[in-house]
Amino acid sequence: MRPGWWKESVVYQIYPRSFQDSNSDGIGDLRGIIQRLDYIHALGADVIWLCPVYDSPNDDNGYDIRDYYRIHEEFGTMEEMEELITRAGEYGIRIIMDLVANHTSDEHAWFVESRSSLDNDKRDWYIWRPGQDGQTPNNWGSHFGGSAWEYDEVTGEYYLHCFSRKQPDLNWENPQVRSELYRMMEWWIQLGIAGFRIDAITFIKKDQHLLSPAINVVQQDEHAVTSIAQQELTTAQTNPTSTQANSTTTPAMIPVIAACLNRPGIMDFLQEMKREVLVPHQAMTVAEAPGVPIDDVDQYVDEDEGVFNMIFQFDHVDLDLNPEEQGMYQHWNLTDFKRVLSHWQEATSRNSWMALYLENHDHVRSVSKFAHDGQHREAAAKMLAAYYLLMRGTPFIYQGQELGMTNHRFDSIEDYRDLDSIRMYHEQRAAGRAEEDIMEYLYRRSRDQGRTPMQWNAEAGAGFTQGTPWLQINPNHTQINVEDQLANERSVLHFYRKLVQLRKQHPALIYGDYTPIQNDSEQIAAYIRSYKQEFWSVWCNFTDSTISLPEHRGDDIMLCNLEHHESGILQPFETVIFRSLRPD
Repeated sequence: MRPGWWKESVVYQIYPRSFQDSNSDGIGDLRGIIQRLDYIHALGADVIWLCPVYDSPNDDNGYDIRDYYRIHEEFGTMEEMEELITRAGEYGIRIIMDLVANHTSDEHAWFVESRSSLDNDKRDWYIWRPGQDGQTPNNWGSHFGGSAWEYDEVTGEYYLHCFSRKQPDLNWENPQVRSELYRMMEWWIQLGIAGFRIDAITFIKKDQHLLSPAINVVQQDEHAVTSIAQQELTTAQTNPTSTQANSTTTPAMIPVIAACLNRPGIMDFLQEMKREVLVPHQAMTVAEAPGVPIDDVDQYVDEDEGVFNMIFQFDHVDLDLNPEEQGMYQHWNLTDFKRVLSHWQEATSRNSWMALYLENHDHVRSVSKFAHDGQHREAAAKMLAAYYLLMRGTPFIYQGQELGMTNHRFDSIEDYRDLDSIRMYHEQRAAGRAEEDIMEYLYRRSRDQGRTPMQWNAEAGAGFTQGTPWLQINPNHTQINVEDQLANERSVLHFYRKLVQLRKQHPALIYGDYTPIQNDSEQIAAYIRSYKQEFWSVWCNFTDSTISLPEHRGDDIMLCNLEHHESGILQPFETVIFRSLRPD
């Protein structure tokens, strides 16, 4: 395994809308990020992953791009974007941006042309099909609910959208589309960014047969369906009324992800992208790659033959998805959590690399999900940090995670902004489900839980804004905020700083082998990192009970999340990191 700067880096993810508002309009912006570069640098981050700031109608919070070459006016200007790149570079911080290449906004100039007439030059830049006997081309269901086909009155045909109806899918079969996307990627790299987090990339290859009903597609290639797809497919087959499907149009709505996810032939597109852009420009890449079976991971991230530097997998964050019923929470256990993380660690141990994460803009707060956000919140947040950040891979820290920010109980569906959450709420209510049950599920799963504004101080706007925030600020910002934690050497924030520095100072914590231990324990999660003659062990108590710990005679305690470690035991949510120059 060759060394690489991106392997040795720590990435800080910024969701700009919720990070720092500089002009009191309630929406975070580029100027706000520039103002907080000192903070990011002090944390020890080497890379910023910047969620979309492109010009957008904001149907899906910026993932519906209207113009790849412009900055959305809510976030600032292109001049401020260039300033951010330059100023970050002065701190030694690189920037990667979201590449949204599966779809655009329906307001993008390409789509405006495409829908203008049947014979327009850009008609084939998107996926258009005539209806079948007055119905949709087939019974594919959008990932965001309802049909994946939207009727266009101007030309009398339907266009495909795997996500929102305002996010028409690009036709990657058209070489002009691919060429234009590659040109755009090169433009941004030449502007000074280091690479891309590549959004929903495993959706770009569509099944060209467009079979109806689409269930036939699923049966042909069932292994390509991820845990997400399996859950939605089961729901669609057993409870067709659970989606926005028009039952008079299609007998059963089949999730489009079952027919357009990691399809055969996708590697032809991805290898072309690698040849045309990624390798020539030495771009750092991390791919959001749902639908990639673990046995196929080398195709994506093998250091020699793969396409990307690393990928995000979803097995651990989706353990609580119920495969039997949409919108129902499924309880999980620690052994499952450890198993899926270790499985990916082992699958990438030879010549591949992982992106390590516990939360991001699409998921809830990790301390609320995986540990404890009550009286043991601080210890639990630190324990989780040690557990994932010292595994083999590049750690991604999501804004506020380094504070131990928690989920927020919104009072009403009117307080939510996430399209998928709002859609699910109304579908479930229409099906007769109790409101309190739905709201509890959204507390545990809604994307808005990870999007509440950054908590900088205890003041009314949490230091995020002097205006009205676009999304509610968690009331606990009076107890959980940057200002207080900077002043407290025992805070979650300071523990993250120590972990980041520990990783940077010891190659064993970057390049060392990973060996899980305590596999059958429902209380302890632990593993060993070994490198040359150096051996590190990370021990974590995932419970609120005191439990026994094997003795580590002769080992040095390098870090502990409590003030004192008592030999032979782990206190509730304690983590302790040992180092020795001998194997156990």
